[in-house]
Amino acid sequence: MEQVKTATSRLFVTSAVENKDDLEEKLERSYQVVQTLTAGLSDKDAHDALNNALLKEKGYEEISLGFLVTILTEPQNAIKCYRDLTLITRDGLGLILTHLSQLVLDRYLRFTDVVKSQLLWLLREMIRNAVSNVDNLCWNLMRHAAGGDVSVKNIMLIEKLLDVFIEYRSWLDKFPLLLASVVYTYLRLVEDHNAPNLQQLRQKEVTFLVCVLRERFHECLVLGRDLVRLLQNVARIPEFEQLWKDILHAPKTLSPSFNGVLQLLQTRTSRRFLQSRLTPEMERKLVFLTSQVRFGNHKRYQDWFQRQYLATPESQSLRCDMIRFIVGVIHPTNELLCSDIIPRWAVIGWLLTTCTSAVAVSNAKLALFYDWLFFDSEKDNIMNIEPAILVMHHSMRSHPAVSATLLDFLCRIITNFYPPLTEKVRNGIFSSLRQILDKRVLPSLLPLFDNVKLDRELRNMIRETFKEFCIPNSESSSKIEDFGPQAVKIEDGEDNRINNTVNNHILDEPAFSDEEDDSALVVHTPEEDTDDDDIPLAKVMKKEKQDNKNDDVLIDNPLKVSLNGLQAEKDREKRCEAMEDVLQDLNDLDEDSDSFVSIAKSLCNILYEDFKAELLPKTISDENLQDSIKYPVFVIFDSLLNSTKSDDSSIRERVLKLVSEMYSCQPCVGYLLLYYLKVKYRTERKKDDHSKINSLKVSVYKDFCQTVEKKIDNCLYDDLNACHITDNTLMMWIVPDLYKDFKQQTVNNAQILRVIVSSIDALQLQELINLIMQGQLIMFKSDNLQTLLKTSLTWESIEQFFLWQLIQAHDIPVDSIIPLVSHLNCQQHAEALTAITLLLKQEKPTSDTIKYLFSRDIRDKCDPFLFTMVKYWCENDLDKLGELISSLLSTRYPATSPNKRKRNKSLSATVPSADQVLGHLDLLRINCEKNDGLGLYNLDSMQKALVVAQNNSTDSQKKHFNELFALTEEEDTSTSKSRNPGRGGRNPKTKEEKGRFR
Repeated sequence: MEQVKTATSRLFVTSAVENKDDLEEKLERSYQVVQTLTAGLSDKDAHDALNNALLKEKGYEEISLGFLVTILTEPQNAIKCYRDLTLITRDGLGLILTHLSQLVLDRYLRFTDVVKSQLLWLLREMIRNAVSNVDNLCWNLMRHAAGGDVSVKNIMLIEKLLDVFIEYRSWLDKFPLLLASVVYTYLRLVEDHNAPNLQQLRQKEVTFLVCVLRERFHECLVLGRDLVRLLQNVARIPEFEQLWKDILHAPKTLSPSFNGVLQLLQTRTSRRFLQSRLTPEMERKLVFLTSQVRFGNHKRYQDWFQRQYLATPESQSLRCDMIRFIVGVIHPTNELLCSDIIPRWAVIGWLLTTCTSAVAVSNAKLALFYDWLFFDSEKDNIMNIEPAILVMHHSMRSHPAVSATLLDFLCRIITNFYPPLTEKVRNGIFSSLRQILDKRVLPSLLPLFDNVKLDRELRNMIRETFKEFCIPNSESSSKIEDFGPQAVKIEDGEDNRINNTVNNHILDEPAFSDEEDDSALVVHTPEEDTDDDDIPLAKVMKKEKQDNKNDDVLIDNPLKVSLNGLQAEKDREKRCEAMEDVLQDLNDLDEDSDSFVSIAKSLCNILYEDFKAELLPKTISDENLQDSIKYPVFVIFDSLLNSTKSDDSSIRERVLKLVSEMYSCQPCVGYLLLYYLKVKYRTERKKDDHSKINSLKVSVYKDFCQTVEKKIDNCLYDDLNACHITDNTLMMWIVPDLYKDFKQQTVNNAQILRVIVSSIDALQLQELINLIMQGQLIMFKSDNLQTLLKTSLTWESIEQFFLWQLIQAHDIPVDSIIPLVSHLNCQQHAEALTAITLLLKQEKPTSDTIKYLFSRDIRDKCDPFLFTMVKYWCENDLDKLGELISSLLSTRYPATSPNKRKRNKSLSATVPSADQVLGHLDLLRINCEKNDGLGLYNLDSMQKALVVAQNNSTDSQKKHFNELFALTEEEDTSTSKSRNPGRGGRNPKTKEEKGRFR
């Protein structure tokens, strides 16, 4: 019997005017399928009916999602449905987790109260049953625990999640990134919970945080300098006060690798942690504000945001999170910097000027300048310090009090932040100011630091604090009141997101939230050799019109008519037809014509809005994908593809030249071509030969790279980099095909890989690993892997964690990875050593592995990595380990080695040296003696090797390692009855003796 559709939703709170979207319909349909199959049946009959349904196409997905909806909406049936779900799952609940993570990220706020409660129940069950990838769900769910919000529902979510983490603490410890994120989240939340009715929750949070920080401080080091900022906010709580004393005065008690607070302050916080403190809804609104809203139209959006998120006294603390997010995460593209979209500094200025709490204002200033305090031009990003200087510069005219309070704060923070580090803070701030001048963010700091609108006392303090920046520049002829910041220009090798840009906002006088004039600056693509910052606006617009006239002269009349027709047309389908007319007229041009540059510029201006369109459909289907490429720019790619198919070199050369000139104006053209080619390949592979279509796709992109005079790998890197800044989801959709089509250029490519791992989130990582394990994606190969691994050692911690998870998904042989260990330092390369330790845990010791372990540099204390591996292998492979180490030691003296002809030729016999092997053994000995565990050294094989080493050592070596060699003397004086004369030497008598190496 046909089910009657209900207007209400099972999962979501809806209004009378809201319709169900495709996903909601799919979930409702799946629920109805399960209900229809099992209604009125016994458990056995229902089980048989479900098994039969699973055999149908899409049956597994429907049944699984039907069970999920039942679990979330019917608490009384949840236990039974979860049991049935675990019985039918084929992917370890992977399908369920994928849908659940996406639902939580996009629609959590619309869930009914029952669904929210059941979601937490399901989370507990999956953690209890050790389901894989539940940590991703925790990460997404924790983002909805909002800061600055003490409403009942938000407090309930915070407390329920905390209870989960406390109850399953041993599970949490297995996920270092999630653990660090939990610490970061609750450290931020605890400062909001100071009301009397929240004291019990606050105490629970404090106890949990202090316990985790003391026990797992090493994992929390990845949080970097913002961990210190959050700890400052709770420093007066007694438990944290004691923790602060240990951080400042006894850092080694927290972690052997922690050298003091300076270590944290010099580590930049990953933007994933900064992002995690805004809810997905807030993040979308802020990104929209800074990427879509034009200057002059921004006030109504800011007013709405203020009413929605910043209206209560508790919400004032949220401003710091927003400022840190804008500074550290939102880094505008070239196109945005050249547009009339509201800039970051204006949004930050609005947040500062509308703040009503003195404490929140002070914290907001610190959040704005935090990256200045320990800025290092080699490691930190200029985009993190640019907003603060531009806030001070632009507010000098319309809001001089804002500039004054920020300058006062900057002067006083040097000596007041932490007196023992005064010089470090001073150097960081001075380094920031030098970088601002070097990159031409401002041409001079004198007009800001010595402005007549500042009171005399403040100006004197600024002169005293920043003497070197208050010296007049003889090369600058601009007056103090009439200067403008220059384009920020980054040299090759640095962050090239802001190369050769002209920020048009500097040509008018905007206020933070006041109404703007109706006139807006026309956006044009700037020439590399022009700088209009010091030219009045009227002259700039006149100059631009003159430039356009010069371009028009170069365009033939038929093409001019076609371009005007394209510009006048608004309907998308008709615009595509108009683009076909342009291309038809283009074919009449001479291939060597100078008009291509002018035509490309005109097209880029006409198609500017199309370049910003969101292309990738939310629901991926052939029909939706085909519809997504019905834009004029894709008509150009159609012509390129068809001319390549038909081998029409005349048309192909003209279109390639046009595309290359457009690419020089709009870098997004490159990744749009990659997107178009993938869509075409996906939607047409059923019609034509699979290999032929794929070969054609690769050929088109190779021709494009050749035309723009770039190597394929460099072009791919530039296109992916531009794409991830604009649309990260689109980039991740393209990536798998690139690794299939351009294996030679992408596999083991460190540059391309870093773009990927620096931009993906936990869900996207999961999708990549799924593709790898399904055999649909290969990102690494054993050859030349060492070069990539060494390069990755300088990446951010979270990027390295993602890299190693991708490597582990590939089943790369350990032999291809182990040579890296000889280059790693426990203090500097904890991420790589942690990953390799877990890999070696699954392997048995080999001669090569032991060789590389003992090739590591010798420190003053026992190498913790080497000791850990030797200790672990001693538990199960003591005899084999002893043979391998003794063989390694004996072969350091070739004249006495019985196996010298059988030596592995892949490694030099001189690496490691005898001194290295003896040095490590001596340090291991010291560690063992402390723990009364010398079982390894008592093996016959080890005794014989030590005797050989002693007999062939120099006097200085014998003296240096006398205590190590003394172990052989002790053995010589003992009876030999306990020795086993068989092969393998003497074994410990008992299991306890065998395990006494620790």
